[in-house]
Amino acid sequence: MNKDFLWWRDGIIYQIYPRSFADSNNDGIGDLPGIISQLDYLANLGVDALWLSPIYPSPDVDFGYDVADYTAIDPKFGTMKDFEQLVKAAKKRNIHIILDLVLNHTSDQHPWFIDSKKSKDNPYHDWYLWQDPLPNGDPPNNWQAIFGGPAWEFDPDLGQYYYHMFFKEQPDLNWRNPQVRQAMLDVFRFWLKRGVDGFRLDVFNAYFKDPQLKDNPTQFGIRAFDRQKHIYDVSQPEMYPLLNKIRGIMDTRKDTYVVGETFLARPEQTASYCGANMLHAAFNFDFAENRWHPTRFLRSAQKWYEALSEDAWPNNFLSNHDMPRTATRYCFGEDDRRAKVAAAMLLTIKGTPFIYYGEEIGLRDIPIRRKQDVKDPVGKTFWPLYKGRDGCRSPMQWNAAVNAGFSTADPWLPVHDNFPERNVEVQSADPSSLLNFFKQLIQVRKAEPALQRGDFKPLVAEPKHLMAFFRTYLADQILVVLNFSSRELIFDLPDGKWITLFGEDQPNGGFIALAPYDVRLFKRTD
Repeated sequence: MNKDFLWWRDGIIYQIYPRSFADSNNDGIGDLPGIISQLDYLANLGVDALWLSPIYPSPDVDFGYDVADYTAIDPKFGTMKDFEQLVKAAKKRNIHIILDLVLNHTSDQHPWFIDSKKSKDNPYHDWYLWQDPLPNGDPPNNWQAIFGGPAWEFDPDLGQYYYHMFFKEQPDLNWRNPQVRQAMLDVFRFWLKRGVDGFRLDVFNAYFKDPQLKDNPTQFGIRAFDRQKHIYDVSQPEMYPLLNKIRGIMDTRKDTYVVGETFLARPEQTASYCGANMLHAAFNFDFAENRWHPTRFLRSAQKWYEALSEDAWPNNFLSNHDMPRTATRYCFGEDDRRAKVAAAMLLTIKGTPFIYYGEEIGLRDIPIRRKQDVKDPVGKTFWPLYKGRDGCRSPMQWNAAVNAGFSTADPWLPVHDNFPERNVEVQSADPSSLLNFFKQLIQVRKAEPALQRGDFKPLVAEPKHLMAFFRTYLADQILVVLNFSSRELIFDLPDGKWITLFGEDQPNGGFIALAPYDVRLFKRTD
């Protein structure tokens, strides 16, 4: 490994949804000891960090994104001792731990909110966004909740409304209260002391709301939430000085990382939160939400690079816990060829790659056919127009045993029917599998600094069927060629001497024949 290797810039980050990764005590829910049991698998895959979706105590109205205690472990996932063991065991394998911090809102079962409801004079009342009704009894403004209905919930005992951007069981905190800010900054310190190296900030740009709570202007949209321009309920200017403070805390320890999930923000707005004294990075959803076309991905990537300042570093992802999986969106049936092209793009284009668990074996979303089967409350609310996020959260498929080796008990979500053929054990034994494709390409990436931190230059500005680009670092130059089409293509190699880093054969003269959905990497030798 290179001496100047920086894990969050040059490495690969793997997202785990803990409920669905590995169940050690056979209660149907994944847990921390389960993750520990698979650390050798993750190290062998070649990842450098694990991002864990929330593991804090929660009533699970939104499956962990309604936090009842920021400095404890939910018993269903294990204990603090289990967490400390996970950090220690991961570090032995040079794997870093990134925690998900949900700081915009708490659970309504959090002691802070329970106290805030007791009276208007309670010290915690101002920790949340409580407001008197308008003279006619209406809510304070026209803001809507993204999960449906008005964003204001009336409490008859207090005669006031409280604000919630998401479910009513997820009241938003009042970040303008200095005590709230102090308590939240202490959460960063608490976990850093326990060996955590990074954080993913959930909907961080929603922390502050307009101080006057002005009405959002209206626009055309299908849902009530979409019929507003979200000017006053997100992306307020106070976010920038707060990010300075967060970064200051992170920089008290060497090589830490904080990445943000921006909410309702264009790439330019997202990029403004990244750089020196700000976030190390933020997620660009434009790239992940593209249809299958090389030009679309290329444009999204270039737009992202151009928006970022020189002291910021991009990252890229194609799947996460809130969206349909890569293979579900792009592949036909059980054919993994497009999944290989997508993986190669993610691992070779400029930016830190984030891999969602199971992406390396091509997990497909489980089908959601009946409303009574839906676990995700968002799916229950919007059925059948939106079936929720259960599809992409199904258990990891380890082998062909009962429940794909995830658990001997009935899992909290069903395992996909394809698990006897699509699992880690089967793919490990198949040299041509998607899993071995991932492993081989990750090893190439690890050996080539140009693929980790090199400059990016496309060869074709408007590619119709293939994506070709250079990654250049110091004297090294690598050419990546990806065939997005189901047809064989001929590609003319640029001038120079090239050797094959990844792919079937050596260049034949000045051109190469690309098989359908082919992936080739070459290195300049002259």
